[in-house]
Amino acid sequence: MEEFERKQLLERIDREGATVGASIPETVTVQGEEVNLREFVFEIKRRDRVPPGERERVDRAKRNLRRERLQRRQRIERGEVGYEEGRALAESIVGIDRALEALQSLGPANIEAEARAKEAADQKRWMSFLKQVLGDDGGRRGRS
Repeated sequence: MEEFERKQLLERIDREGATVGASIPETVTVQGEEVNLREFVFEIKRRDRVPPGERERVDRAKRNLRRERLQRRQRIERGEVGYEEGRALAESIVGIDRALEALQSLGPANIEAEARAKEAADQKRWMSFLKQVLGDDGGRRGRS
């Protein structure tokens, strides 16, 4: 592969918005094991948030996908592949990035974060209620 072709492929991978319009690959080989990536992502995305029992599975999948992405990118960087194989690797990297984005956009990462978010929302509603009942000045109307 020529140097300019290698740079072109790397630019494609690193481009902001590279995943726009990209589809998640049906299957991908990660760490020597074939994974039904599209099915896995859609299965997880069907839910509003990942149940606590599934969180470890999703986190492990994300770690493995990031590792696989890095290895594929390094093969292109080092020029270990020809242009056609590099192009296929670049497209698979963009698909992996698309899957990672979908998995990252799931609900709170853990129960503590979810509890903190609910508590903050409760406090905000309570303060809003108090302001409404007492008036915007905190009930100090008419005092001099």
